[in-house]
Amino acid sequence: MQAVNPPVGFHFLLRIEGLFPQYEGLADIGFTDATGFETNISTEEYKEGGENRFAHKLPTAVTYSNLTLKRGLLIGSAAMKWFKESVEAFTFSPKDITLILLNDKHVPLQAWNFVNAYPVKWSVEGFNAQQNGLVIESIEFAHQYFRRIEVF
Repeated sequence: MQAVNPPVGFHFLLRIEGLFPQYEGLADIGFTDATGFETNISTEEYKEGGENRFAHKLPTAVTYSNLTLKRGLLIGSAAMKWFKESVEAFTFSPKDITLILLNDKHVPLQAWNFVNAYPVKWSVEGFNAQQNGLVIESIEFAHQYFRRIEVF
């Protein structure tokens, strides 16, 4: 199924393997922003003897940027406990994270699966007594790789 118009980026669902809501009816994974969908192929230059016009660029490795998720701060969340375990006990339990892009009828259009992800950074955007806004937390995840999944 080929889309006539590009999909909107604000209607998505996020799943973290093994994490469930901390409070009844409250989604622990209700993130509002997801970034880090970047893949790069590193290259190495090889200069050929007698050829001075250019150098060959040969692929050497694939690298992936970290996934960053943002949301309103949730006190006592399962995701925060997962991060706290990593920081305080230095124990890491990697989990797959899947982001599913939905259409206006909540039907999946595309998905991305981040394999063996674990939290590496947590931050709060800050507090300002002169603004009326939510406290936003940001969690960054390292992962082995991600793959794009066709769901149609």
